[in-house]
Amino acid sequence: MESRGMSVRVAAVLASIVVAATACTSTQGDAPGCEPAQHPAGWSVARQWNEANLDAIRRDLPAPTVHARNLYHTSAAMWDAWAAYDDDGIGVFVDEKIPSDDVAGDRLVAMSYAAYRVLEHRYIDSVGATETIPELDALMESLCLDIGVTSASDDDPASLGNRIAEIIIAAGLEDGSNEAEGYAAEYEPVNPPLVVSESGTVMNDPNRWQPLQIDNMVSQNGILLDTGVQEFIDPHWGYLTAFALPPAPANGVPIDPGEPPHAGSPTDQQFKDDAVEVVAFSSLLDPTIAAMVDISPATLGDNTLGTQDGTGHPMNPITGEAYEPVVVNEGDFGRVLAEFWADGPDSETPPGHWNTMANTVSDRMDGSLLIRGEGEPVDRLEWDTKLYLALNGANHDAAIAAWGSKGHYDYVRPISMIRWMGGFGQSSDPDGASYHPDGLPLVDGLVEVISEATSSPGGRHAHLAEHVGEVAVYAYQGNPPDPESAIGGVGWILAIDWVPYQSPTFVTPSFAAYVSGHSAFSRASAEVLTGFTGSEFFPGGLGEWMIEADALEFESGTAEPVPLQWATYRDASDQAGLSRLYGGIHVRSDDFAGREMGAEVGQAAWAKAQEYYGR
Repeated sequence: MESRGMSVRVAAVLASIVVAATACTSTQGDAPGCEPAQHPAGWSVARQWNEANLDAIRRDLPAPTVHARNLYHTSAAMWDAWAAYDDDGIGVFVDEKIPSDDVAGDRLVAMSYAAYRVLEHRYIDSVGATETIPELDALMESLCLDIGVTSASDDDPASLGNRIAEIIIAAGLEDGSNEAEGYAAEYEPVNPPLVVSESGTVMNDPNRWQPLQIDNMVSQNGILLDTGVQEFIDPHWGYLTAFALPPAPANGVPIDPGEPPHAGSPTDQQFKDDAVEVVAFSSLLDPTIAAMVDISPATLGDNTLGTQDGTGHPMNPITGEAYEPVVVNEGDFGRVLAEFWADGPDSETPPGHWNTMANTVSDRMDGSLLIRGEGEPVDRLEWDTKLYLALNGANHDAAIAAWGSKGHYDYVRPISMIRWMGGFGQSSDPDGASYHPDGLPLVDGLVEVISEATSSPGGRHAHLAEHVGEVAVYAYQGNPPDPESAIGGVGWILAIDWVPYQSPTFVTPSFAAYVSGHSAFSRASAEVLTGFTGSEFFPGGLGEWMIEADALEFESGTAEPVPLQWATYRDASDQAGLSRLYGGIHVRSDDFAGREMGAEVGQAAWAKAQEYYGR
């Protein structure tokens, strides 16, 4: 939430290793006169390349599908190089066994060439390439490796790394992504654009996705875009070659979540209820009137899969003590959730965010590193390399499964649902004013018809007196003119003017809603972390990410720090899904189906990764 591009911490670490690398007088990994720089933070070489990948993501356009694929292919490249020097490991793309008298040194070289070549290929034409490619080059230099060594046919570690990268790059050109043409896909929206700055909307089909037309459209990580009308990102992604999922059927939906609720169908009431629930979440985003609530694991979490029915955890099973209350302003909590989980704390997209979370978990592991929580301890390189393969195999498959559903069901976003229904009137009282079967359901204090009485001086709708007969919602009022010093707050607005709690230059993602990608990525990652660490709980029974005061970007706040806490990885993933309702991006049907899909994806990826581990 705080930074754009390379984080200050990573930039400082990179500067340190580049300085250390200046002592090198040779460009071979184990050549006399050059010692690979020890990373100041003690990171394994796999971690260093993972962090470089995350930096590249932060600078680039935030396409979670593409970045999940890049994380997976880079992780697989490092794994195949690592496994070449292991008796049990099985390569994913390249399964070779190379004899070595210096396994540690040869692994460093082979893994680095493999990761470097894949990342260079994927990000050389990206937004931010002028910073990303020099960072990759500098990391190679710090490891005493010559980027000019391109041989790929021998058994030396550099050739092995280059060969692995060549094979993965070639496979990526045939995996269904259409990488060669910039991941282009044919898609024509059935609905005309919704002009966000104007009231209401017109839809040919209220159940289908509607692109937005936005003034000064900017990506979620701050990159100015060329057009003001959204284009669907990667509707073809369900057909990609996966890590653990079976090939998609003809409809491109490898995991079918079933139909979402539809307006004008037997599930019409659920469609309406979902939209009204988002309005209700929107009404909680004003810290000046919000209640104080406990957001600790004592009260939140432990949900049944695909629900929000949890009431927290009675105690921390690691310490045997009750979780301490964390009482915060509910308006601040909702705003923090919407921003923290939107694209990750440093705009690394949801797959990258879960890599950041996993790295933090790894850094906190107490005592020996035991994969699955059992067996012999492993060193940090083996831990990281195996974790990245499983985690990013899961994220890659979550993108395939979620976007398969998005492309097939082409489902509507809340801004279109609420404006479309609000434009018709209310659907609760056939004998009441402004009735229409496609209108919004009435909820006292939340969704109401403006009347002469309510709009009279002193009435709750007085400022809307010119709109008698129209539907008003009690919701977030939109971005303030000066987000540095003001908040949008909550109040009565016309339903046809409703906007989510997002940046006014972004508003909603540029693809269909069902299922929630955040929910799928997050639950898939949580399943892998649960299996890999051998515990559903964060180290010490508590995961925490402190959001400092005044860290919000969409508007001013928060007045006090807000510590986000979770007992389990699944609790954190559920919160990621819930955050999209606070932010007005998804309805619960998107979220819950995404959680269920993510669980299936994550369990399959973890099982497949263990096959590659070989033991």
